[in-house]
Amino acid sequence: MVTAIRRPHWLSRLNAAWAPPAVLDFWLSRLNPLWSWGDARARVVERRPEAEGVTTLVLKPNRHFRGFRAGQHMNIGVEIDGVRYTRSYSASDMPRADGCIRMTVKAVEGGKLGVHLQALAVGSVLQLGQAFGELCVPAGQAPCLMLAAGSGITPMLALVQAQAAAGFPRPVRLAYWARTRAELVQAATLRGLAARHPNFHVHFMLTGETAHAADESAGRIDSHHLATLLPEDGRIHVLACGSHGFVERARALLHSRCLSFQSEAFSPPPRVVDASDEGHVRVTLLQTGRTLDIARNKSLLEALEEQGIKPRHGCRMGICNTCSCGKPSGATRALHDRSVQHEPTQALRLCMHAAQSDLSLEL
Repeated sequence: MVTAIRRPHWLSRLNAAWAPPAVLDFWLSRLNPLWSWGDARARVVERRPEAEGVTTLVLKPNRHFRGFRAGQHMNIGVEIDGVRYTRSYSASDMPRADGCIRMTVKAVEGGKLGVHLQALAVGSVLQLGQAFGELCVPAGQAPCLMLAAGSGITPMLALVQAQAAAGFPRPVRLAYWARTRAELVQAATLRGLAARHPNFHVHFMLTGETAHAADESAGRIDSHHLATLLPEDGRIHVLACGSHGFVERARALLHSRCLSFQSEAFSPPPRVVDASDEGHVRVTLLQTGRTLDIARNKSLLEALEEQGIKPRHGCRMGICNTCSCGKPSGATRALHDRSVQHEPTQALRLCMHAAQSDLSLEL
């Protein structure tokens, strides 16, 4: 349970009709950066290194955060050099009694926010989105195989801890790919759980070093690796998290053995481009009345940002739905398969679609 932060006595008497939430938030933040009329925020209460280029932040949210389940994501917003950056990160632990959230963040090339968070000062306050995501261990006693590559380990850590808290009621195997041992996150913790629980096994797959330990193998995901992880008979629930290529390779190799296959990718599917995508279309923003000419060969989010429009967004990969908005008219094209949608929608993901024709957006 998250401890409530009491509003000042005078705040309850304010009338939102003459004091809009944005104005209240501005003045509240001057008194305490964690205070907000309605937004979830979190203070960094601990920062600790986990592995090479990987840091865990322990966050204490304010009372507006509604909690999360193991395996879910949250959007984190930080201002860097006057520009607000928002990205999606998974909790790396199950919910705890102190109400804190543990997020394990990897610094990746070109990832400005991930690099910034590695050295974020304890006491800093972040914008915090509500939890989302459906990744979970299915009910029942059937065995479960978890596959993680790189930073895809973070939701698996939370799910493993949740299974440990329940005493591992089903067989669980975790296969974790990393380039080197120095990049493995919480390897000692995972090995400790495996030593204490007969129903849990962990396997470390190294793509840039030779395997030495009994629980290590070398090489990228292939049918030989997966054959050693599967039960001799019967089928298995599979959870996979990594790059888009890793997830799709796992799906192709395991489709005939899966009771279910859940996946999340931290990179978007490759875009399917065509010379016919060149040119511009006219987009009308209904809430502001603006009309713009935007490029057809970029996502709507990117094309609008080029015009100085800053829609709400988060993961930029079609997962968090933060950038979703209504599209009353016009046609859009999905970037990953070129499928065209003509019908009106209330949940168009700007990061995953491009403009196919002139259209209107509820922005």
